[in-house]
Amino acid sequence: MAAPEKEGGNAEALLKRLEWTVLRRLDGLLQGDHRTLMRGAGLDLADLREYQHHDDVRHIDWNVTARLQQPYVREFTEDRELSAWFLVDLSASVDFGSDRFTKRRIAREFVAVLARMLTRRGNRVGALLYGTEVDTVVPARGGRTHVLELLQRMTARPAEAAAGSTDLRVLLASAQRSVKRRSTIFVISDFISPPGWETTLGQLAQRHEVTAVRLFDPLEMDLPDLGLVTLKDAETGEQLVVDTHDAGFRKRFKAAAERRETELRQALARAGVDTLELATDDDLVDSILRFADLKKQRSRLANWNGARFRTPSHVRPAA
Repeated sequence: MAAPEKEGGNAEALLKRLEWTVLRRLDGLLQGDHRTLMRGAGLDLADLREYQHHDDVRHIDWNVTARLQQPYVREFTEDRELSAWFLVDLSASVDFGSDRFTKRRIAREFVAVLARMLTRRGNRVGALLYGTEVDTVVPARGGRTHVLELLQRMTARPAEAAAGSTDLRVLLASAQRSVKRRSTIFVISDFISPPGWETTLGQLAQRHEVTAVRLFDPLEMDLPDLGLVTLKDAETGEQLVVDTHDAGFRKRFKAAAERRETELRQALARAGVDTLELATDDDLVDSILRFADLKKQRSRLANWNGARFRTPSHVRPAA
């Protein structure tokens, strides 16, 4: 496990560093198109009219169409003030990191970058923080000071002691109750949780524009030859000494990791959400840009074929 970052308790220093590095790069490369990452929120029904050629069939009002025997579509007005929420899993497993950075640090920097991108353009951000339960709710507000408060809430939290398995259903169900207005939601987690959370995630995605931000460390996928190693379950505290020099053990470890990966992808597919994958050894700007490009491509495809493209995308870090 990586050592805790010394800068973790200084939200101002963290935000300044990211504004001068990550945000400056993104501003130039995204060319101001910040809404690419926050598509689909803040729409209010304005009117109904007859369907015309090239209209998006996703906007057809099927109840009115059935009554009038003529296709009708819903017209929307866009609310320029966007609300985004970060559902952040800060349970014990996110304190793992095999190199310089932990999953917790990657989560914190992602929140800082996206929150500042939004609030600089007059939008609001809020957050729900989960450790062993949802113990912190940061209301959605705007401005740099609010982003600093949000980051300070995250950085001031001590590492969670092993206290049993994470249950993401608690975090997602809390968001269903707390986030009333249609919003853009980022669920930031390593998704190490008992199954069943995908159902609640799918329900959340029916009302909001949801992106799963999956945190992971390369060591969780493929264990190198390190000799005798003590492995500790961050969630339960259970320890086990293993011989990583044993090629058979490493092969079984990798096979188990691949099975977990397949199950996670299937769960996200059932939930019907987009996925951004953030590795502890990846470049945050590159990850966000790849995700933005993919969102643009999918948006063009949806407009071209007239159907919502529901299969989630997994943006894997470059090898």
